[in-house]
Amino acid sequence: MSKGKVLVGMSGGVDSTVTAILLQKEGYEVEGVYMKLHHKPGYHEENYTKAQRVGDYLGIKVHFHDLSTEFKEEVYDYFVESYKEGLTPNPCVMCNRTIKFGKMVEFADRLGIEKVATGHYIKCDGAFIYAAEDANKDQSYFLCEVKKEVLPRLIFPLGTWIKDDVKEFAAEIDVLKDFATQKESSEICFVETTYDEVLARHMEINVPGETVDAAGNVVGTHKGYMHYTIGKRRGFTVDGAHDPHFVLAIKPENNQIVVGKKEELEENTFEVKQINLFKVLTEFDCMVKVRYRTTAVPCHVVIKGDRAQVTLQEPVFGLAHGQIAAFYEGDKLLGGGVIC
Repeated sequence: MSKGKVLVGMSGGVDSTVTAILLQKEGYEVEGVYMKLHHKPGYHEENYTKAQRVGDYLGIKVHFHDLSTEFKEEVYDYFVESYKEGLTPNPCVMCNRTIKFGKMVEFADRLGIEKVATGHYIKCDGAFIYAAEDANKDQSYFLCEVKKEVLPRLIFPLGTWIKDDVKEFAAEIDVLKDFATQKESSEICFVETTYDEVLARHMEINVPGETVDAAGNVVGTHKGYMHYTIGKRRGFTVDGAHDPHFVLAIKPENNQIVVGKKEELEENTFEVKQINLFKVLTEFDCMVKVRYRTTAVPCHVVIKGDRAQVTLQEPVFGLAHGQIAAFYEGDKLLGGGVIC
């Protein structure tokens, strides 16, 4: 008996491939969609061919959906403009909110398909998102801005899987053996090597400027403010310094970076905007992650409108404006917002 239809986001990679296979085995009527998000030469020809190969193996239709215009407006331009403003953006979080679980869900509506699935390593019970079993691959942080209205429609079969087991599963299927050994995709799909190369297409990034201390005194030089993020400790000069210095702040209007010693990076409170919560909360204690690859720390959160005041019970270092703060209760994702 069919469990109904599900639209699977298929990238041509092993995770989305195994996702489609598992859902078909569970009894779902699977259709796939390959989403073209950017214009990297040769990228889509190769990966759409792989997605079609999976479709042929499973006997399912794989749609080609060009979302490059929407992706540029919602994700790519946000990335570039954020760096112009001296911020540290997280384009993957915005892509999940507006494209993968925004435009993809709208496409499912047009096809008359209720459920939507991807190869993300997370769990979802229809009301909340939870961290994956594989802590090294857990991607719950990147979904903290997804609209809560779509959660009941989402399926993530890989939430209980370990990545090595996914590869082993694919390797046992003759027609898909090469999927298990192909190179892992980059988190930021449109960045081939470094973000500097992307920014250089849109502006001059190599404009030397002043390095200043917290009091505003000029203490050295740097190669252009867009090369730096909060916490960076190399690539600039500090006259007469014997101890390591780190970037404390970025001043794009003056092409300046503010530097200081590590203890000056310590933060105990901060504000978050664009708050997105999966249930109504006004004041609560939880754990917060201020970057993807960091350990969550305990905090107290007070919500005021679409903003939140976060007070940490232990300090963090290198808090970057524009990055994402994700709130957790155990392995349950409560939501998140943009550090401001």
